[in-house]
Amino acid sequence: MLNRNGPVSDEMVRRVRRAAAELGYRAGGRAGNRRPAIGVLIPSITNPVFAASLSSIQNRALHAGHSVLIAQSNYDPAQEADAVASLLQQQPTGLILTVCDPERSPALSSALPPTVLLGNLPTARFTAAVATDNFGAGRDLTDHLLQKGHRRILFISGHFSASDRAKLRYLGYLKAMESAGLQPLDALEISFISSLGQLDLSDVVSQFCPTAIIASNDLLALGVMGALRRQGLSIPRDISVAGFDGISLGLLTEVSLTTVEIPDGTMGAAAASLLLDMAENAAPARHLTVPYRLRPGGTVRNLAIQS
Repeated sequence: MLNRNGPVSDEMVRRVRRAAAELGYRAGGRAGNRRPAIGVLIPSITNPVFAASLSSIQNRALHAGHSVLIAQSNYDPAQEADAVASLLQQQPTGLILTVCDPERSPALSSALPPTVLLGNLPTARFTAAVATDNFGAGRDLTDHLLQKGHRRILFISGHFSASDRAKLRYLGYLKAMESAGLQPLDALEISFISSLGQLDLSDVVSQFCPTAIIASNDLLALGVMGALRRQGLSIPRDISVAGFDGISLGLLTEVSLTTVEIPDGTMGAAAASLLLDMAENAAPARHLTVPYRLRPGGTVRNLAIQS
């Protein structure tokens, strides 16, 4: 009944799930001394974005008497199914998943307990999701650079197959360039988990001669800035740089990073609240869109102003 197999009324499901939560029961297990838990899958524990989400999820879960189980996929779709299988062995109340691509993820092919996608858009089967408008964020950040006089804008990202968020941001970039009547540059895709300290952009800078670079997240943007400086280039005098996420590290550099702030902590708390409401009260699945905010910084030069 907890998995809603069979003709059971919503009211009955709510009563059973509420009683199960009070008893500490988990589907497939038995009542006992084990604390109920929420399973969370993220691409990487090293990216501050996911650390912010995890902190908010844990705070909300602890308030509800749940612990948090964590697994990571290393931005690898092939690892997602194994990671989710490991979480399911602990019989969680439900799952909060950030997958590479929800339409193709092998982790979403099996029967799952109540599940909320975090950062991903909902699918026909998994309609509970908390995300931001990554397409709009990519379009607006590109528009910001265009307004500053930039025309040769390069988009650098991890592999799009590893992040639908990055792909949507790139599609937003393409839309902005198209609307401005400009030819977009081919995106440079690299590994999300490569050592950014060894990133070499000398060939791509020589090939494309960009005046600005958009990175698909702030951590990558900081790596891009380091690579450009190793080439002897100045930011933003020689090349401007911008990113996405709004991590605090972007404010600690010599010049603050131009970025799109995405409230990852708010998204994590919202995902946890939605999951608990679905798991314990049989609440309907919902798609929540969290707003983003452009944060101009010192890493973008205004080419419209002659120096």
